[in-house]
Amino acid sequence: MLGARTGIGTYVERLVHELADDASVELTVTAFSGRARRPADLPAAVAFRASRVPARVLRAAWLRGDVPPVELLAGRGDVFHGTNFVLPPGSGAGVLTVHDLTYLRYPELVAPASRAYATLVPRGLRRARLVLTPSQAVAAEVVEAYGIAAERVRVTPLGVAADWHHAVPLPLTRRRELGVDERNVVFLGTREPRKNLATLLAAHAAHRAGGGSLQLVLVGAAGWGAELGARDGVRVLGHLSSTDVRGLVAGARALAMPSVYEGFGLPVLEAAAAGTEVLCSDLPVLREVGGTSPTYLPVRDVDAWRAALDTCETARPDAELVAAARARAAGFTWGRCAGLTAAAYRDATAA
Repeated sequence: MLGARTGIGTYVERLVHELADDASVELTVTAFSGRARRPADLPAAVAFRASRVPARVLRAAWLRGDVPPVELLAGRGDVFHGTNFVLPPGSGAGVLTVHDLTYLRYPELVAPASRAYATLVPRGLRRARLVLTPSQAVAAEVVEAYGIAAERVRVTPLGVAADWHHAVPLPLTRRRELGVDERNVVFLGTREPRKNLATLLAAHAAHRAGGGSLQLVLVGAAGWGAELGARDGVRVLGHLSSTDVRGLVAGARALAMPSVYEGFGLPVLEAAAAGTEVLCSDLPVLREVGGTSPTYLPVRDVDAWRAALDTCETARPDAELVAAARARAAGFTWGRCAGLTAAAYRDATAA
């Protein structure tokens, strides 16, 4: 919850806000940071602690052994929930969220720091009474990869914020301030190798070379890996306000998600809630999340992605598909995610 929030930051933020309204849960948020200050939007009912020790130092210590214990950093509680792949030692009734297995399946696609999960995650799995994943696909991968009992893994699907269901295109003046054309396709996410932007950029270049006029708008942090240079018809934006992001997606011809691998794929649902067409990689997890409405494309097939962009420019969305996608997105709520998580807390303490 510190700094600009990416996908996991959004997960923690929404989970904390929903659990703050659950009278059965007394919640304390602990930041593993030497300079942490209480986030301004943290609900008043939620207590806040800072460990005073940076996460990188703690991670290095936990790679070597079982000190320091989490009680020393976070105080004592009935449950300690490691929300981001790491469950510290000494956590008693531990609950661990594993968002995906990129570090294991595609180690070449993760930043060097994330490769430590290959050691930290199995240690956390051994300590945890229950393991949470955002999707059935990741749950199956965790069971297969680590041989843990399926009943120890709970699926807590992510949710779509209510504002997405009421999203409207950005006002013309704001869109022009951002340098965004009227006809565009939006990508949301950190620019990193796992997101497979190379395929999308090549497809977009072919689309433009063939006379297409769609602008490609990239929204999100630079991440790691090779940075983009100037490209015809590509607008690179950093982190934007949630209002701007929703407005961009609502006004786009489509949202594109060309990922090699995902643990959930929240932008697919967010775009669906906003009534925007979705072009995404044909991955089992994205079919699990998106259902039948998105256009699924082979991960690295530039020609298929180019054809999909061409179609987006000329075809209008199918009203029935848009309605079906909106209805599906409405079934994914942060309240449900938090309810399933609180149930896991109770079951962990009873184990």
